[in-house]
Amino acid sequence: MKLYKTTQGTLLHVADGYYRIDQDWDQLVNRDSLYGYLSASLKSMLEVGMQEAERWIANELLPPIGNQEVWAAGVTYFRSMEARMEEAKESGGADLYDKVYHAERPELFFKATPNRVVGHGGAVSIRKDSMWDVPEPELTLFINSHGIIQGYTIGNDMSSRSIEGENALYLPQAKVYDRSAALGPCLYVPESTIDPETTISMQISRAGNLMFSDSVKISRIKRSLEELAGYLYRECRFVYGSYLMTGTCLVPANDFTLAPDDEVNITIEPIGTLSNTVGYN
Repeated sequence: MKLYKTTQGTLLHVADGYYRIDQDWDQLVNRDSLYGYLSASLKSMLEVGMQEAERWIANELLPPIGNQEVWAAGVTYFRSMEARMEEAKESGGADLYDKVYHAERPELFFKATPNRVVGHGGAVSIRKDSMWDVPEPELTLFINSHGIIQGYTIGNDMSSRSIEGENALYLPQAKVYDRSAALGPCLYVPESTIDPETTISMQISRAGNLMFSDSVKISRIKRSLEELAGYLYRECRFVYGSYLMTGTCLVPANDFTLAPDDEVNITIEPIGTLSNTVGYN
């Protein structure tokens, strides 16, 4: 099942069609069994024609978030550790990332408030005071207020590698700013946990030319998704639930940096594709 948040209301997409849900987003998704609730409620939902539903998704789509905070996990893949060690070499902070990768406790950091999040088709931002910027494609968890994973979406954790590499304490400035996060296109709500053989792929294009393309299976993540969620909820209370980006393994070469008007496409099947252009705030 997929939940699309639009300006016309919430759409539920199941195998046999689309259904409209007239319910507040936060109230709708923050359940202990979201899949079970949606399945049981299908008979009472208003069906929406295929063409009308596809028009809403094409023209009226919003990021799948209400009042949830967005958090992120860092250095959860080996390639991410290598990349962070490379960028922090000159500042002397390379060992930090090696220690974090092998530590018992994961790195978790605050990423975005809902108003700083853009959706599918929107423009993510690169900082004007940064010389090295990259997108980070990440499987993103929706976790309810009781700390239970209920669904998944695609996340783009926009990052300034030049600022983070200068000093690890600059991480909030490298990661947290307006339009530094993208989520979408939908909230995927499966009956069971997502398959570890699921693939994340990313393509970056510039003026019609493919600049980067790669893919990875989420099974290469060092920590389980439940472990990451558990650490986030140890001493934090999320009344509306939360989103947690789970880290990246797709890292462009060190000589690549994003530029205005670049296009970033991140695909995680069966969730879909999150597409964004790049600009300045």
